[in-house]
Amino acid sequence: MTTPPPIIPFPLASRPDGLARWMPIIAVLRNYKLPWLMQDISAGLVLTAILIPAGMGYAEAAGLPAIYGLYSTIVPLIAYAIFGPSRILVLGPDSALIPLISATVLPLANGDPIRAIAIAGVLAIFSGIICIVAGLARFGFITELLSKPIRYGYLNGIAVTVLISQFPKIFGFSVNGNTIWEEMIGLGQGVHDGKTNFTALVIGLSCLLVILILKRITPKISGVLVAVVAATVVSSIFELSQRAGIVVVGALPQGLPAFQIPNIAPVEFKTLFSSALAIALVSFADLSVLSRTFAIRGGYKADRNQELIALGIANIAAGLFQGFSVSSSASRTPVAEAAGSKTQITGVVGAICIAIVLWFAPMLLQNLPQAALSAVVISAGLAIFDIRGTLRLYQLRRFEFVLSMVCFCGVAILGVIQGIFSAVVLALLAFVWSAWRPYSAVLGRVDGIKGYHDVSRHPEARQIPGLVIFRWDAPLFFANAEIFCDQVMNAVGTAPTVTRWVLVAAEPVTDIDLTAADAIAELDKTLCQAHIELCFAEMKGPTKDRLKRYGLFTKIGKDDFFPTIGQAVDMYLEVNKVEWHDWAE
Repeated sequence: MTTPPPIIPFPLASRPDGLARWMPIIAVLRNYKLPWLMQDISAGLVLTAILIPAGMGYAEAAGLPAIYGLYSTIVPLIAYAIFGPSRILVLGPDSALIPLISATVLPLANGDPIRAIAIAGVLAIFSGIICIVAGLARFGFITELLSKPIRYGYLNGIAVTVLISQFPKIFGFSVNGNTIWEEMIGLGQGVHDGKTNFTALVIGLSCLLVILILKRITPKISGVLVAVVAATVVSSIFELSQRAGIVVVGALPQGLPAFQIPNIAPVEFKTLFSSALAIALVSFADLSVLSRTFAIRGGYKADRNQELIALGIANIAAGLFQGFSVSSSASRTPVAEAAGSKTQITGVVGAICIAIVLWFAPMLLQNLPQAALSAVVISAGLAIFDIRGTLRLYQLRRFEFVLSMVCFCGVAILGVIQGIFSAVVLALLAFVWSAWRPYSAVLGRVDGIKGYHDVSRHPEARQIPGLVIFRWDAPLFFANAEIFCDQVMNAVGTAPTVTRWVLVAAEPVTDIDLTAADAIAELDKTLCQAHIELCFAEMKGPTKDRLKRYGLFTKIGKDDFFPTIGQAVDMYLEVNKVEWHDWAE
């Protein structure tokens, strides 16, 4: 599909101020051009055709009645249009969040739909509050905890979870399971017991094929819309609900979502908070990536802290109007863009159209087979698989591939929340390990190459007699301070000549904590007893300032800190009467 040329409604360098900073819709309306209106309206009409089946399908996948997927679409679209900084981003129920929601709602609801709706609403409110607090505190950087390996593993795990949860509905029956294993066993047991409804299976598979084929050969035609309309028409004409016993959506309640504060026991808040935190983290990670992508394409800048606030407001609004947690949509946003959307007015039009359907034509989708909705959700699940990125990790970074697989297995086996947090913890431990056991090197001169280079990578490198130049590629802190000292002493012990000076190439050392400073003081004392002088070169100013506060700078001696390795070497040659040719030959 050819990407439409971007319309740049606002210069990239401009930044709204005053009330417009918190309510970007003000800046949109101030700069709105009349020719955009028809494009936004037509894009909103096209978008509506996708929003309705997608919202209903995700609600069913989350274990909630289909109508609540539409409630979760209407209000967040309007809320984000007012507070969201992105010009065309589409918010609503999303496949990445469904397993998180269902993993929390289903066990706590115990089959009670009213209770399930209340729990889902509280989750949305909690995740929204977390997002707003994080945005006001300018914590937009928190998504950096979700590295690419974690995102790949998470999305692949989500995809598998979504597929397995929807397969029973494709076969025409339902399965009660809290884990992927229970759902797989339930699916197999149901097929073995003859529960398969072959009419539902044909409808589901046919819808899935239509969606996938049209997406591949003619992306401009919505396969979801074609499949849903066709399935509804066939179901209505042949009265498949009565004659074949397939499960259909049924008549939707007439009217708009009502303001309602979810009512659950305060004792359950603690259980819901961890789920809400995971939802907030994942939804904002997806939102920030998608928002940044379309902001660059459209020539404007989206403030990620304002994105957090807007996402939080949208989720709170969803929770207060009988909805559940929402995020950005990587499938519906490109539809809006391809349809010619210019601003968030497109989302408002979509919300109004859904409201019109609910108010004037709630019977329109009563014969829509649930197998068709499951096909919609499965197609979305297939779309979030990222096999290519995972294989790239395997080829280039085996450890990151392992990290991705840990996250994938955690999400698929342990559960979505446990999988995400275990992968984040593992990633942080991996970072600590890399800083705990960093690379270090002894440096020497190589003919024809300026500077000083790792002798292990350049066996032809020559070391200056009596001088050990040692590089440590990490900050110095409590966990690696002793290792640093041991490595320095090992370099002295294995030097080709008797050591007079140890010169630490300290440019990579971006920090030294108090424990490390004390260890360096002990190292200096040990080296002095062996008549070896400890020096530093290229240490950054902030790091040097810390040593001054610790008193270590004066203790070692300010003359033993050099701006460059070259100046330190020149001083060593001069002080120790070493001629250049003594070691250059």
